[in-house]
Amino acid sequence: MENANLKNLFWLLVAVFLVSTSGVLGRYIALPTEIIIWFRSFLAAIFLYVFLRFKKTDLRIQQQKEYLPFFIGGVFMALHWVTYFYALKLSNVGLGMLSLYTFPVIIALLEPLILKVKFQGIHVFFGILILVGLYILTPKFDIESTQVKGILFGVFSAFCYAFRILILKKHAANYDGTVLMFYQVIIVSILLLPTLFFMDVSGLKTQWPYLLLLAFLTTAVGHSMMLHSLKFFSASTTSIISSLQPIFGIIMAIFFLNEIPTSNTFIGGFLILFTVVIESYRMKK
Repeated sequence: MENANLKNLFWLLVAVFLVSTSGVLGRYIALPTEIIIWFRSFLAAIFLYVFLRFKKTDLRIQQQKEYLPFFIGGVFMALHWVTYFYALKLSNVGLGMLSLYTFPVIIALLEPLILKVKFQGIHVFFGILILVGLYILTPKFDIESTQVKGILFGVFSAFCYAFRILILKKHAANYDGTVLMFYQVIIVSILLLPTLFFMDVSGLKTQWPYLLLLAFLTTAVGHSMMLHSLKFFSASTTSIISSLQPIFGIIMAIFFLNEIPTSNTFIGGFLILFTVVIESYRMKK
């Protein structure tokens, strides 16, 4: 049993590592953000469709009333991915990933409003800690600064991701997580299709290997493995371990992009991740 738990933990860590490659790839790929996300979604949809057909998974949407929340979830997914990649390109991998990782506390603050669950005052305190962490991350609040713009895009992306999770939460129990992901990337592909006709795709030939890595390893394999891990770990345990994503991302950025984090990134990032871990641990309790 202990060996099985260690094996499951190992594969969860692999999944977290694969998902965290989005930071380096999102910053490195030399294409407009919307084009990157379209190819990410379109190629991931192909990979996931083949996988689901191989598993003979039922792809049907069970109730007609679920079409609208699925579509709205896809809209927020598109906004989340696009603004997250803008955050990466405007600032750096560390700031982009850490500002996005405010989403667990944002979910905790929004959940009573959207799902009508009991409000917990401790979440206001956690929200304040997150704001302090973001303040420390920001070198100087100048709206013209690309780093500040990157952090703002990252936080907006976190809000979009939080709304997506809360919208789909009541439907998640009725579907295979990979099926939900498949429909999400289909919707994102449709929404961003027009960008292919008016944005610059001249550098596409040289960027294919990185787009395939982003679509296959990061999106199709990484996210599917994360969803699969929920069979062996609670959502809160998975969230705690997922807090390693920005750390993995920052380490990869040091080696592949030569992005050395500042002391503010370490201090602000620690405060944000500490808050996320404490909240996830409270959920587990």
